[in-house]
Order: sequence, then C-alpha cells, then structure tokens
Amino acid sequence: MLDVAAYLERIGYDGPLDPSAEALRLIHRAHLFRVPFENLDIAMGRKIECNEDAAIRKIVERQRGGFCYEMNGAFSALLRALGFQVTLLSARVSREPGGEGPEFDHLTLRVDLKEPWLADVGFGDSFVDPLRLQPGLEPEQGCRAFRIVLDEGRLRLEMRDRNKPWKGQYSFTFQPRRLEDFAGMCHYHQTSPESHFTQKRICTLATPDGRVTLADYKLIMTRNGERQERMLASAEEWREAIKQYFKIAL
Repeated sequence: MLDVAAYLERIGYDGPLDPSAEALRLIHRAHLFRVPFENLDIAMGRKIECNEDAAIRKIVERQRGGFCYEMNGAFSALLRALGFQVTLLSARVSREPGGEGPEFDHLTLRVDLKEPWLADVGFGDSFVDPLRLQPGLEPEQGCRAFRIVLDEGRLRLEMRDRNKPWKGQYSFTFQPRRLEDFAGMCHYHQTSPESHFTQKRICTLATPDGRVTLADYKLIMTRNGERQERMLASAEEWREAIKQYFKIAL
C-alpha cells in the first residue's frame, strides 16, 4: 500500500490535499521541483520495471527520479490515493524535423475535476502547472506559453518560448491505458541503441525560475529564460554535481 505521508515528505509538500484544481497545481509543482527526470539506471545497466510499486520505491525510498513510466506511474498512484480521478494516456513524442514516435512512447495523465486537466511530471522540460485539457487556450508559464491543438482526431501539446514559433511536444488521445500497456516501450527505451535514453545520461530538474540539467558532462543552468552551460572536467565532478543539484548519491 502507498505510504502517502512518505511520498508527500519526499516532494516536500504540506499543502491542501483535497481533490481540487489548486491542490493538483501545488502537488504537481512540488513533484517537479523535488524529483528529477533521469535515466541513470540505464547507463548503470539496472533494469527499470514498468511497475507502480517499483517506481514508488525508487522515488520515495531510494530518493531517486526516473523517466516517464516511473514518474507518472508513481504520481498517478499518489493522486488516486488523495481522491483524484486519474487516467493514464499514451502519447507519441514529436520528432524533428517532423513526425512522431510510436504509441506508448510517452506516458501522460488526464485528471478529471470539474473539467479535465493534463498533468505530467515525467516529460522533462515542459509545463510546470497542469494544463486545462481544452484547445484554444494559451496559458503562459514564465517565459513560455503552452497550447493543446486538435489535429485529425488527436490532441497535440505545443510549447512556445518567448518570440519563437510553436513547437510540438507530443500528441495523445483520451483512450484509457494501463501501466502494463507501456512495458514494451519501457523495455525499448532502456535497451535499444536507437533510443535517446541509451545514448546519453540525463538528469534534469525544474526550479522556480528555470531548470538545471546535466547531460553527460554538460551542466546547463537556465534562469528566467537565460541559459548558461559548462563542461564538467571529471567523473568525480559529475558525481558531485549529481549530488549537489539533484540530491542523488550513486
């Protein structure tokens, strides 16, 4: 059984717990600010299970992060335990210069309150506050805006940085899914040489004014839309950065 108190302590949350839009927003932000999106187990050859209990143990007990199947799998369990109505959705991630990945490429969440919301703590660099699941809206969050576009029977999440064109992040439908439906793509992303998760180590965490990211040995700090990069000089410096910025001790 999920230890709700331990999970809330893990994300540093002590706000309202009623299934409301405001509580969802606050819990969503708390999760993103404390639990990093990361694929470090893949580089270490540790198998990632597409399993809710395993994801919760990793995030809550081991004080780690994870990728979408782990992060949104665990987060959906927390929301359900708090009384939210949550549906797992399959998303196809946008690819450059065009096209999309396969079904189950990404796991995102629909949360139904008085109106439906899109919640996602497992995509990395994206929205911090949940989004109303309604095409036509363009809410701004910091230096960015987001929108949901209806396109040939699918909904597409798009993001725009200040003074730049809209860019697709992923598309999805409202067909309900189960976590085990994502097992095949979860295995692919941690084993295939074609998966970007096997090509580099990534660890990234939202901050109140931006984001901190470690992509292999490149440390990227973004604050209020301004980006700074530097290369780390050694494995020891990398381990120190993982500990300092993400509170992960490997």
